[in-house]
Amino acid sequence: MSHSEDCLFCKIVNGEIPSAKVYEDDYVYAFLDISQVTKGHTLIIPKDHFKDIYETPSDVAAQLFNRVPIVAKAIKEAYQPIGLNVLNNNEEPAGQSVFHIHIHLIPRYGKGDGFGAVWKTNSDDYTKEDLQKIASDITNQINT
Repeated sequence: MSHSEDCLFCKIVNGEIPSAKVYEDDYVYAFLDISQVTKGHTLIIPKDHFKDIYETPSDVAAQLFNRVPIVAKAIKEAYQPIGLNVLNNNEEPAGQSVFHIHIHLIPRYGKGDGFGAVWKTNSDDYTKEDLQKIASDITNQINT
């Protein structure tokens, strides 16, 4: 397994830093976020070190995302939240603060529960032609 010596999450996986473990298998480690935005806020990480989604190989991502429903269902059974946010931040401008890819599972309990995602839609700023050009630009990068 590849680890980074100065990575907080690698130290957690290696047992150098304690955590409240929720789930573990050969590929993935899930533990409670120490900040607990809401009760049951859990992080799921690959045991191998990859900075973010851009550096994560598809097979590692498959293992990681495969565990999301397993842990999410366990949170739902344990605490009966009325909803759940699945969140992944990539790079500092997007809110990533620990540079080891991780998925947040944030149970929701109602308004004022401590978490909120707010964004302004720009749908009026784009024509159908603009949307087709954006889609084409992205598709062309997938096919290269």
